[in-house]
Amino acid sequence: MRKIRKQEALDYHESSPAGKIEVAATKPLGSQHDLALAYSPGVAEPCLAIADNKDDVYKYTAKGNLVGVISNGTAVLGLGDIGPEASKPVMEGKGVLFKKFAGIDVFDIEINETDPDKFIEIVKSLEPTFGGINLEDIKAPESFKIERELREKMNIPVMHDDQHGTAIISSASLINALELNGKNISEIQVVVNGAGAAATACTDLYVSLGVKKENVVMLDSKGVIRKDRPNLSVSKAKYATDKDLHGISDALVGADMFLGLSIADVVTQDDLRSMAKNPIVFALANPNPEIPYQLAMDSRDDVIMATGRSDHPNQVNNVLGFPYIFRGAMDVRATTINEEMKLAAVKAIAGLAKQGVPEMVLKAYGLKNLKFGADYLIPKPLDPRLITAISPAVAKAAIETGVARITDKDWDKYELELQERIGIDQRLMSRVIARARRDPKTVVFTEADNMNILKAAQQVVDHNIAQPILLGNKKVIKKIIEENELELGDCKIIDPMEDSKKLDQYAQRFFDKRKRKGMTLKLARNMMTNRNYFGAMMVDGGEADTLISGLSNDYPKTILPALQIIGVEEGVNRVAGMYIVNTKRGPIFFADTTVNLNPTTEELVEIIGLSARAVRFFDYEPKIAALSYSNFGSAKGEIPKKIEAAVKIAKEKWPELVIDGDMQANVALNKELLEESYPFSSLSGTTANTLIFPNLSSGNIAYKLLMELGGAEAIGPILMGMKKAVHVLQLGSSVREIVNMVAIAVVDAQQVETR
Repeated sequence: MRKIRKQEALDYHESSPAGKIEVAATKPLGSQHDLALAYSPGVAEPCLAIADNKDDVYKYTAKGNLVGVISNGTAVLGLGDIGPEASKPVMEGKGVLFKKFAGIDVFDIEINETDPDKFIEIVKSLEPTFGGINLEDIKAPESFKIERELREKMNIPVMHDDQHGTAIISSASLINALELNGKNISEIQVVVNGAGAAATACTDLYVSLGVKKENVVMLDSKGVIRKDRPNLSVSKAKYATDKDLHGISDALVGADMFLGLSIADVVTQDDLRSMAKNPIVFALANPNPEIPYQLAMDSRDDVIMATGRSDHPNQVNNVLGFPYIFRGAMDVRATTINEEMKLAAVKAIAGLAKQGVPEMVLKAYGLKNLKFGADYLIPKPLDPRLITAISPAVAKAAIETGVARITDKDWDKYELELQERIGIDQRLMSRVIARARRDPKTVVFTEADNMNILKAAQQVVDHNIAQPILLGNKKVIKKIIEENELELGDCKIIDPMEDSKKLDQYAQRFFDKRKRKGMTLKLARNMMTNRNYFGAMMVDGGEADTLISGLSNDYPKTILPALQIIGVEEGVNRVAGMYIVNTKRGPIFFADTTVNLNPTTEELVEIIGLSARAVRFFDYEPKIAALSYSNFGSAKGEIPKKIEAAVKIAKEKWPELVIDGDMQANVALNKELLEESYPFSSLSGTTANTLIFPNLSSGNIAYKLLMELGGAEAIGPILMGMKKAVHVLQLGSSVREIVNMVAIAVVDAQQVETR
């Protein structure tokens, strides 16, 4: 983990604008009319509606997506009681995490009050503002009373994350550690070093999972908490023991698990060596654990360890839990976060660790591979699947336990809504993937001796998107599968060079197709040794549903075999290529970006028709701008002329289509400019989401510039107009891009069946 220097941290927070959060308007404010709607007099209408029905506050305001992160600064990180002002950077940071990981907005509130009763009254009075309350950095034992009473008095979710966040994440780690070492949770001996809010909450949750109270030994700064110690608080008395134990070294002898939420360097290697076989060591003190990671691992070879640090395996990080727990609770308007909801989160987190890890997560952490085991007990914080694993589990538990006010939930739709919150690109692709999973198809990978292809194949199997057929050298493919610990044993592997019978069959069929186009049988058989030709013959003959290729070949060489063997669909004269460019305003569809060099007017009309159908394929209604350097005849030339003619024919052919041109790109994408300057346009009052380029150069240049300079992500190329589903990858596509293209190909194959 890179060292954070003092001045670097100060400069980061000081740079303009100071701090880490701001308020952003979610409605247009570009005109006097907008302002009148946002404030007076328009704002009176929702006010009156809410006065009649308080629940309408969720309908007309941001309450349902707003959490209050509240502290009095009495226990800030490892810094202690530094006051409410000094806690504000941490609370802003918590708000940033809520927003990044779950799309939840936050107001951070730092309260200058240490009396728990007064603090409770202040927070309780804020209930009309928030959909949930995240208590933060409040010292124990006051934090127990504050959370307990606020949960009783408020009808929105309240959680002290310092307590329950750590408890939930470490409980998930414990479940998986016990699965690995084969021990029964009801039999393990647990030593807890620390008796604050987090340590107590962790122990409480472990007991809910099955740990027996009598098997717990808890220590504080004075040593083992024994029943004969006078003046024990309620929280400490709960775990007081009568065993003849006094210090941490005594307590660890024969113990199965150590949980540390205390201070650094209080455990030695000899202490760990005295523990039972296959010990679980959760040393969670920050920034330095109770025993340094390497010392612990060197002490014995059967340790399963977690820390609170990101530079070691198994980081117990609260960000794995709180954003998604609040998301699920608030989305069903739960009145509280109860024990069952926490346990649902625990099980969801534990279960996710056993699934294959997305490539984007591996890249983020600089890893080549990651698999469930002693070094991977819980998911990584940047895993985008956390929201769809945890939030629905929490929401379902809220409904099942009767604390939800929304009980009728379309869970498939909810999963898509959650995915929309973690990135615009997921909004479109999540729908496609969901459709693919409803009816998975067989997909031929013609370049299966490539590691990225095989990793993508694993993901499409894991997510039930498709069933891969792997073409290539069997020995090479199996070696890559073994080296990367992939589980593709059920996938068919075919080496065209070894299957002479298939080669002969395919060669004869190919010869029959093209014998009057200069083809000989000998040449046909030679061409069938090319995997793109072999794979295309499989799809053409119904032995596979779709084909993916192009990772290591240029585009023309990849599509030529498919065009010669499969051909274009009936009624289509030529294929075209499309890219989807994801922007902050949503996806923009670009065509043609890959196939037609300089299309004629008639060819442009065909591209428009294919593009409109493709946009609807992705569940968007096309609003098409045919682009030029001219605006509605403002400049002369070949391009404006053919664009104008193509638009005219397209309008006659598809009168329901929203299309206009010739027009410049900025006009097509600027609603205000279009309305002001060209109110007669068919696109006036809206913004184009589909751009038709006059030639291949302009389309190709445009999407690549947006990718490199604008930071946009492009999905594609999507091949339009083929008789069967064939799709070509970008040269050097990532695993994620390959998976996206497979999902598109599967849904395309589903559509082919309905033609």
